[in-house]
Formats: sequence, structure tokens, C-alpha cells
Amino acid sequence: MPMPTHLLPTTVVGSYPQPDWLINREMLSKMVPRTRVTELWRIQPEFLEQAQDDATLLAIADMERAGIDIITDGEIRRESYSNRFATALEGMDNENPGVIVSKAGLETPVPRVVSRLRRIGPVELRDMQFLRSNTRSAAKITLPGPFTMAQQAKNEFYADDEEMAMDLAAAVNAEALELQAAGADVIQLDEPWLRNDPEAAKRYAVKAINRALEGITVTTVVHLCFGYAAVVPGQKPTGYSFLPGLADSTATQISIEAAQPRLDLGVLADLSGKKIMLGVLDLGDPEIESAETVAARIRAGLKYVSPENLIPAPDCGMKYMPRERAFGKLCALAQGARIVRAELS
Repeated sequence: MPMPTHLLPTTVVGSYPQPDWLINREMLSKMVPRTRVTELWRIQPEFLEQAQDDATLLAIADMERAGIDIITDGEIRRESYSNRFATALEGMDNENPGVIVSKAGLETPVPRVVSRLRRIGPVELRDMQFLRSNTRSAAKITLPGPFTMAQQAKNEFYADDEEMAMDLAAAVNAEALELQAAGADVIQLDEPWLRNDPEAAKRYAVKAINRALEGITVTTVVHLCFGYAAVVPGQKPTGYSFLPGLADSTATQISIEAAQPRLDLGVLADLSGKKIMLGVLDLGDPEIESAETVAARIRAGLKYVSPENLIPAPDCGMKYMPRERAFGKLCALAQGARIVRAELS
């Protein structure tokens, strides 16, 4: 489908709230799964795909009703943004998870890498085909980035993490090429963990991202954030340690969380030449923004980015929010963009 040609096309980062009848949202609220957590699903296995299809149609309809220009499937079939793809790869031991400990001392079960990582078949291809056949809107699909997946696994095979990240990049690339062929207008890599290890990121993140995007001719995005508002409490940083490095990536757009952390938008100067997917919805604020609040955040971005290069979006995925709030915020996003678009015409 054609990409929107008007200024300030709106989009979503990826996820949309899954219905309470589909997934145990109370259990989900306490985790961002790295391993498979099948007990999250409320539906019996033989009916799960049908239920996920129906919930995906609801997500598509909400985004279209809200007036969003470039939509996704809401990532309805995923337990988390990354585990659906990562745990489908050969070489990941999902049955006997390892543990990684965060800087805050939090222990998280993760897949153990026990042999060479390899994609053995499509993971999100049907997701993209289903989305494409159920919308006339421009459609985006997201994949976990290779650097982030490497950070979220216990390496018990590779001599170094860079080698592991490059094999993950090759797996992502094979998937992305099939998603492109299935009609994706935009392919996005989620790389929130670039800020987790800036030194490693400086060494090989861009190399891995570029390998993952090799041969992709549709619009490409790298998404950065500081974590879901519902899961990462407290004050968020006001800047990204790794942002300038992404200027060297082949991605056409960089997606950044800006509303909740009150990001100093002067950092956007580091990314001249890239289009910016700018977070203008604060997902940590239970209040639904007014259209004028969104418009003011878009205008702030336009001080640093030309209108042709700005794509207004939420800060992050909306997975952990009540659906009514997510829908209201998307309506405000579309209305706020319309206000500023009218001022520019």
C-alpha cells in the first residue's frame, strides 16, 4: 500500500493492548518475558491462533479509527516484543533458561545460547500476511534488533558477544527479507538495549543493525527507548548515550522516546540526514493528552527537524496500558498532527 505523502504522518511504535480475554494482563504487568511464558494466554492452544487473529483485527480497527497513518498488527501474538522471534531460533535452549542480572540486581530468566544461532523458518511472516490482507493503510512490522537480543540471552557457545550478535543479525535479515516480500511498507528493529551497554554498542551495534537491514529497500526504522513506562518506574534519563552512533546506520528513520523523559531535543542535531520518529505521547501519564499538548510537542520537534523528516508517534509500545487509554492517546496523536499540518500548509 502507498505510504502517506502528507507531512507529519503518524504511526505507532508497535504494540497495542491485548484484550483481557486473550492474555492474563495482571501476570503480564509484572514481566517483559525473554523466555516463552505460554501460561500468559487465557485461550486453549487449539483456539489460540483464531483468538489472536480476532484480537489483531480489533487492534487494526482501533488504529484506523483513531486516524493513524502507518499501522501495525499491534504485536497481539507476542508475549513480549522480543521473545517470539528470539526463542524460535535454532541454538536457543528455551527449556533450561539461564539468568541474567541487571545493574539493579534484578534476575531475569533468559534463553541460553548452546549452539550456533540460526533461523530455521518464518516467525512473523503469517503476522505480516494477515495484517496486509486486513488493511489498506500503510503497514509496519517490528523485529527485535540483534544487539538487544544478544543482551537478552546467556551466551554459552560463542567466543564473544559480537559474533553472536552478527549471527542474530543474519537471522533477523532473513526474516526481514520475507516480511518485505509479504508487503511490509516499513520494517522496524527494536533496540532499547543499546543504552544498556554503550561500550559494546559503540563496537558493533551499527555493524549488526546494518547486517540485519541488508537488502531491505522499504522504509527502515531503529527504535530506542528507556523501557515501558509501566515496567520502568521513576525518573528516566533525559538523553541517550548512543544516539550519535546511529547516524552511521543504514536505517532511514530513528525512533526515540521523548515525551515522558522530557528529552532535550537538541540531541536530534546528531541525526541530521535521518527521519525522526518522535515520541509525543507520554505513556507514563494516565491522562489522555489534549490534541493541543501533542501539537506543542510536535512543534518542539520541528525546531530541530524539518517537517518532511518528522513522524509523530507514541514514546514506546502501548502493550501495558488499558485499551481505552491507548485508543484515546492515539486519537490525540492524530488530531495533534492535523493541527500542526494545517499550520504548515
